[in-house]
Amino acid sequence: MTADEILAIAPKVLSLRQRESYFQNGYLLLDNIVSEDWLQRLRVATDGKIEESRDIVQSDAKWDLEAGHGAEAPRLRRLSSPNDHHPDYWAFASQSVIVDAVADLIGPDIKFHHSKLNFKWAKGGEEVKWHQDIQFWPHTNYSPCTVGTYLYDCDDAQGPLGVVPGSHAGPLYDQYGEDGTWLGCLRPADEAKAKVENAVYLPGPAGSVTIHNCRTIHGSKPNLADAGRPLLLNVYAAADAFSYTFNPIRSKYDQRMVRGEKAKWARHDPRPCLVPPDWSGGYGSIFTAQQEEDRA
Repeated sequence: MTADEILAIAPKVLSLRQRESYFQNGYLLLDNIVSEDWLQRLRVATDGKIEESRDIVQSDAKWDLEAGHGAEAPRLRRLSSPNDHHPDYWAFASQSVIVDAVADLIGPDIKFHHSKLNFKWAKGGEEVKWHQDIQFWPHTNYSPCTVGTYLYDCDDAQGPLGVVPGSHAGPLYDQYGEDGTWLGCLRPADEAKAKVENAVYLPGPAGSVTIHNCRTIHGSKPNLADAGRPLLLNVYAAADAFSYTFNPIRSKYDQRMVRGEKAKWARHDPRPCLVPPDWSGGYGSIFTAQQEEDRA
């Protein structure tokens, strides 16, 4: 659906101004939209996963461990596909207000793509370099969006999400290095072209939600604060957007409809998309790519 077609549908939770802002800028910040009940359920689930991680000694398809992780003092970068590992994560991703917000932005027919929980641990949680998402998992159109939920308060010192306004309407950048190795981020020369110095950072209280389009350039600074910044991320697409490469963070809920009806026709955006490496043989994480750990 086009932006005009979506705007012609009565919204569920967002105002006209919020919807128009998303189409113009490529992102939204929704303060305090998630209820305290949902937050408590998600925090309990997350605390349980952190306890489970104490027995993990090396990163794998599920866990991405930060340097220094151990049983006595866990340090996690990411839990991949949290929706597969606790029912409350999936209940939130499929039944909560965030899906209503997505419907107001991409239309009433929505399918799920993948999820991850980025911890950005206290006192050194790693940066996420500037990048665009869609080159990791191309689709036939650019409706996919990522919804991030702050489980706790996040201030400027904790590395909140940063976005470059309007970058979704600009070019897609090559996220391979000069040697052909996947970087998972913009090259330095392209950062200058993309004007990342104009980035807007999106801190917010617990229960706040960020939504950004799959073409929007975004990243986050290291967390140098005393408190962690767990950000639960769920990715959705319009029903008529079809992925044509292997899903690097494949979930048992991949392609599950969470609102509306399945599409009978695929919609193809004429703009091209960079094709990533073949992830079917395994995928580390954006951190392992950006920190060049895959080449160590």
